[in-house]
Amino acid sequence: MSEKFHKRVSVEEVEEGSTLSPKFDKNGLIPCVTTDSETHEVLMLGYMNAEALIKTVEEGEAYYFSRSRQKVWHKGATSGLIQAVKEIRIDDDQDSIWLSVEVGGSGASCHVGYKSCFYRSIPIKNKISKNIELKWEEDKKLFDPIEVYGDAPNPTKL
Repeated sequence: MSEKFHKRVSVEEVEEGSTLSPKFDKNGLIPCVTTDSETHEVLMLGYMNAEALIKTVEEGEAYYFSRSRQKVWHKGATSGLIQAVKEIRIDDDQDSIWLSVEVGGSGASCHVGYKSCFYRSIPIKNKISKNIELKWEEDKKLFDPIEVYGDAPNPTKL
C-alpha cells in the first residue's frame, strides 16, 4: 500500500478516527460506487488501487483501476465524459469508496452509451431460470460508443 495513507492501527481508529486508512483487498483494490451529484443516481461500480485513489483525491477527477486491462484509467479521457468529483466518502471500516460526481459531455458514464451502467433491472419475486428477462430502465443511449471508441468499446472479457 502507498505510504501516502495512514497505517491501520486499531478498529477504533479506522471506524471512529480521522485518518485515511483504506483497506485494499488481496489484489490491491477497493470498490468504488459512483453516483451523479445532482440526481444521486448510481452511475457505476468500479475499483481503485492506491494510485487511482491518490490521483482522484489530488486531481478532483475520477480515476479507476481496470481489472480487465490491469491499469489505471482516467474516466472520460477517451470519451470526454470526465467525472468531476464533488465529494468522496469512505465507509465505516474504510474498505469501500463512494464518489459523487458531475459528468461532463453528454452526461453518460457507461461505455455502452447509457447514463448509468445500471441501465437494466432484474424482475423480483419471480422464479430464477436461465431465461430471466431483464427490464430496460433507460430507453436511449446518450452517445454512440462505436463513434467514440471504435469497433471494440468493451474491453471486458467474457
